[in-house]
Amino acid sequence: MTEIQAETLKLLEWQRLCQHLSTFAATKLGAIAAQHLVFPQSQADSEILLAQTVEMQALDGAVDNGVSFEGIGDISDALERATVGGLITGKDLLLIATTLAGVRRLRRLVENAELELPQLTRLVEQVRTYPELEQDIHHCIDDRGDVTDRASPKLEGIRVKIKGAREQIYQTLQRIMQRHSGSIQEAVITQRGDRFVLPVKAGQKEQIPGIVHDISSTGSTLYIEPKGIVELGNRLRQAVKQEEREIEIVLRQLTEKVAEVVEDLEKLLAIATTLDLAMTRARYSLWLDGHPPKFIAPDQPTVLRQLRHPLLVWQEKQEESLEVIPINVQIRPEIRVVAITGPNTGGKTVTLKTLGMAALMAKVGLFIPAIAPVEIHWFDQILADIGDEQSLQQSLSTFSGHIRRVGRIIEALDQESQNNLVLLDEVGAGTDPTEGSALAIALLKYLADQTQLTVATTHYGELKALKYEDERFENASVEFDEYSLRPTYKLLWGIPGRSNALAIAQRLGLDAEIVETAQDLLGNTNTNVNEVIAALEAQRREQEQKAKEAEALLKQTERFYTEVSSKAADLQRREAELKLAQDQQVQAAIAEAKAEIAQVIRTLQKGQPTAQKAQAATEALGDIAASKMSQPKRKKPGYQPQLGEKIRISKLGQTAEVIELDPDNKTLVARFGVMKMSLDWTEIESLQGQKVEAEPKPKTPKKQAPPKAKTPETVTVRTTRNTIDIRGQRMHQAESSLEQAIANATAAGSQVIWIIHGKGTGKLREGVHEFLKYHPQIQRYELAEQKEGGAGVTLAYFS
Repeated sequence: MTEIQAETLKLLEWQRLCQHLSTFAATKLGAIAAQHLVFPQSQADSEILLAQTVEMQALDGAVDNGVSFEGIGDISDALERATVGGLITGKDLLLIATTLAGVRRLRRLVENAELELPQLTRLVEQVRTYPELEQDIHHCIDDRGDVTDRASPKLEGIRVKIKGAREQIYQTLQRIMQRHSGSIQEAVITQRGDRFVLPVKAGQKEQIPGIVHDISSTGSTLYIEPKGIVELGNRLRQAVKQEEREIEIVLRQLTEKVAEVVEDLEKLLAIATTLDLAMTRARYSLWLDGHPPKFIAPDQPTVLRQLRHPLLVWQEKQEESLEVIPINVQIRPEIRVVAITGPNTGGKTVTLKTLGMAALMAKVGLFIPAIAPVEIHWFDQILADIGDEQSLQQSLSTFSGHIRRVGRIIEALDQESQNNLVLLDEVGAGTDPTEGSALAIALLKYLADQTQLTVATTHYGELKALKYEDERFENASVEFDEYSLRPTYKLLWGIPGRSNALAIAQRLGLDAEIVETAQDLLGNTNTNVNEVIAALEAQRREQEQKAKEAEALLKQTERFYTEVSSKAADLQRREAELKLAQDQQVQAAIAEAKAEIAQVIRTLQKGQPTAQKAQAATEALGDIAASKMSQPKRKKPGYQPQLGEKIRISKLGQTAEVIELDPDNKTLVARFGVMKMSLDWTEIESLQGQKVEAEPKPKTPKKQAPPKAKTPETVTVRTTRNTIDIRGQRMHQAESSLEQAIANATAAGSQVIWIIHGKGTGKLREGVHEFLKYHPQIQRYELAEQKEGGAGVTLAYFS
């Protein structure tokens, strides 16, 4: 990073944004990475970071309580010690084990997600979590980071000796205190160093012979190790030394195992940090209400609507500051220089900083706080001269400070690539106005040839006229309310800022004669002003004409809407009338058939053999009724998505564009930001809230299946190979044990595994069920029958 690039980040207050970003990190390494963001060297790298942010935001929203990084810690120091042959402490070994388990959970979460996560999947595919190393650590290290007795049979024996020696020392000291209670200052056994002593009155030390290890500050109490326990104390010290050596052996063995896979563990830690950083960007972007930017080609316009400065958003939300007033930035592709004019404190400098911050945020994979679509160029460099660089020590004036910084900007420009963004505040200020404006014009014309975009603020009227001489220049201004004499902080495009000095002076009560004289003098100062005003008038007339055309088009659209609505109402009314007529015809036919049947019945009652006629009439009635029943009801066509339509993904709340459509299978492919998703029609809705109606499944008549001979159910015999007892273990220990047990049971050909977790508080059972729920080899699980353990045992069936 060059000096001017680092200076630009300082001027734009980039470090403050990074500090805010780091508060959303889940791990220590993630927070450090957020505070020291690395800028990608290519647009492709930035697009990968944006894709990671999009995918992680979708995953975080799809998981209850969000994605968890529990257990993952900074193990970099421990890995470095293992590399150089050092010794890893028990606490650091325990942190390595929990980190392995935490990353394994993350990998399982990404792999089992019902979302398309290509970038996250590519990351977790490279991870090796070494469950056997994690199990070895948990076998030797307890939850406090201490070496357990089961780590070594020799260690266990030594600790038995230590315990016995301590008990013998305590019993001996208790007997001494009972026999010499009058010589004891206080009936308590204490220690000095690693030796056990008794507090003895100074005048009674002959009563309890031994070694004096300490004296109280008043000299009235001696801390004596009685002779009777000196030898026991020596044996205890020897045993403690043996324990320390044996602990070191255990830690050395575990350290060597870590050293064998240290490269994989370093890669695992780097991927975990990358995932946390992606989550940090996703949560911060969501908090900002940002949208993913789309990097555009040089021949496409920049579109940033309702753009807000992220640091001002932080002040508004966290510090209860004033509401942020957004700006709209829409720059045509042919524009190379934008000159922003307007009164002081009107928001010109904030506009520069907002544009620079948006370009930096897009580059590192952050969403931009603006409404969609967000379209911006990817810049190789963002360079700025903002603020006053006066220096008494270096004898620099305001003008000198600006010129030196501008010189560093020009030196940093790459002659082979013009893909740079330059931000200049008060260009040419701090010197004679005539010379300053001439220098500013020359500088901006030079930058128009050398950069993709330059945005400069100025008070020089000559710079406003450049737009009408060169199509690569554009004017913008910050709005000023002449009645309240306050800026509105709104950015106006295509209109140069007016000098409000005379209007303000007159409103504040300055003598009218003075104001009129100043107005007369102003008319002779600059011939370009009239040309600017004329051009503005032409532009205003053009805009008014376009406004009239737009108004006429709106009225025409409203008329068409009224006509279409009227025709739709007529169609609905005609449909209702047709339906009523059909119903009347059917009822008339049924009534006629009934009358005919009644006539036949009366004829039969008279004794005439016309049963065939009665049967025929009955069949005719049945045909009429059947035809009535079989007529399908006309259903109004429901909402259906169209190619190129903007839709909303219901479960994500994201606006997307339909780029592929399959009406036969009722599926589509939608794109939002840089991400594409395959969706069913039932998972989306229109921007007006209309949803696709699910088609009812046709009912098929149930066929009577031929009776089958009962086959005896497969009975799985419970053995030691398909049974595991994890009672007393914590969940992170139990996960490693369960992985090993599942592997053993699968190898043995078992279809079920018995997991004994006990009843207790139910926490372990809940953890086991959560583990089995996402395990790829487990089809289902259930609690055992009461005679087999009930709520204390879970049966897991393999898929």
